[in-house]
Amino acid sequence: MFKRYFVTGLLIWVPLVITLWVLGLVVSTLEAVVPSVLTSESLFGTHIPGFGLAVVILVVLLTGMGAANLLGRKLLEVWEGLLGRIPLVRSIYNSVKQVSDTVLAPNGQAFRKAVLVQYPREGSWTLAFLTGTPGGEVAEHLPADCVSVYVPTTPNPTSGFFLMVPRADIVELGMSVDAALKYIVSMGVVAPGSPARGN
Repeated sequence: MFKRYFVTGLLIWVPLVITLWVLGLVVSTLEAVVPSVLTSESLFGTHIPGFGLAVVILVVLLTGMGAANLLGRKLLEVWEGLLGRIPLVRSIYNSVKQVSDTVLAPNGQAFRKAVLVQYPREGSWTLAFLTGTPGGEVAEHLPADCVSVYVPTTPNPTSGFFLMVPRADIVELGMSVDAALKYIVSMGVVAPGSPARGN
């Protein structure tokens, strides 16, 4: 009886605590970006929880609004041109920008489909996400009709492996990306339902 109650309590508290911990980590990371002159202590003389996060959201929103007009786009081009002249910064900035443009853009194709792929050996299957097709010099050395997939690790899907495999070796799934992520994070405990089949 005691064990059952204890496990039931854990099932309630563990997801809640982890969720609050992740949210707290995100908020503290974003607030650390705010300059000291814009903190609530500096402006009002007292600590206001969440004020730094509100400042970050406001700055991001204003930046987006500014970049949406002609003058903002020109200033953005000048800024990116300046960063492009700094060797080390150029490499890091361009790589991060390409990834963020692909993942965050409304018309981006990254992580739009869940697939099954044999990994780490033939006969062993895992969930992965279709991220595109190989290009450039890499594509010249691969068999025809290959695709790029990202294989996330469990239970932390932010790390994983990037693979390029023949399209014939993957199985496209009807489940949503969210359902696939839940399945991965839960280590297979939360199984997704079968998609509805059309007539």
